[in-house]
Amino acid sequence: MNTITAADSGTWQLGDRTVNRLGFGAMRLPMGPGGVERDRETAITVLRRAVELGVNHIDTAAFYFVGRRSANELINTALAPYPDDLVITTKVGPGRDPSGDFLYATPEQLLGQVEENLRQLGREHLDVVNLRIGAALDRGTGPLADWFGALADLREQGLIRHLGISNVGPEHLTEALAIAPVVCVQNQYGLTTRREDDALVDLCAQHGVAFVPFFAVGGAPMPGAVDAPDALEQVAKELDATPAQVRIAWTLHQGPNVLAIPGTGDPAHLEENVAAGALRLTDDQLARLDTIG
Repeated sequence: MNTITAADSGTWQLGDRTVNRLGFGAMRLPMGPGGVERDRETAITVLRRAVELGVNHIDTAAFYFVGRRSANELINTALAPYPDDLVITTKVGPGRDPSGDFLYATPEQLLGQVEENLRQLGREHLDVVNLRIGAALDRGTGPLADWFGALADLREQGLIRHLGISNVGPEHLTEALAIAPVVCVQNQYGLTTRREDDALVDLCAQHGVAFVPFFAVGGAPMPGAVDAPDALEQVAKELDATPAQVRIAWTLHQGPNVLAIPGTGDPAHLEENVAAGALRLTDDQLARLDTIG
């Protein structure tokens, strides 16, 4: 029997880079059950197996760390020298001080955050950097020109290859596109989460921009959902899949520009997540799932 790989999910262009639509999110990598440090060798095994299974898009950040475990350091240790086709996406804006408390960078501090990612990953440039809107720029309200403009300057200097934005609304995408090319938008979004972003998915598609949901596997039923658990469980049974796999498959069915980056520190869950990229939902199954959100 042929092994299912991330290539079965199809591909999309992130700027000049081709990635499989089923990628990997590294946020959970440093953290094991109960919020403790994950076993180092297990995390390294998961990363190497992900690449073996065709994952060539990894999402990370310098502030993804727990105790002595850092996602960027684990990626560097497990995968350097990096495969030529591997795209590593990171994000800036949020950061953490030496005590671990979160902060939000000023435009002038973004260079330091980019350099921090470069050091940790052992790279001369970053493939994709997302500006994640945070405390200084509330989603749906604030301008981002100063912050995104600073990253555009770093792109011109060659420290960054491509730019994206995160935790944003349609107006932010319009504003960013007027400053520099945008290759991706990364928002929380899923079958039962922030479905108001359905229109943003379409807007991204119109501009050839990837939409990259995070937390797509999680999420409780929305208020007013009709038989939400039953619909999800029923479709999962029909496909001989888990509900989590159906959520991933639903995400990928939202458009050819939609990528998935489910994260895990468990080798078995990794295999399941990658296999979800090969699931094909019928129109009837999609319609029943949409009664959930």
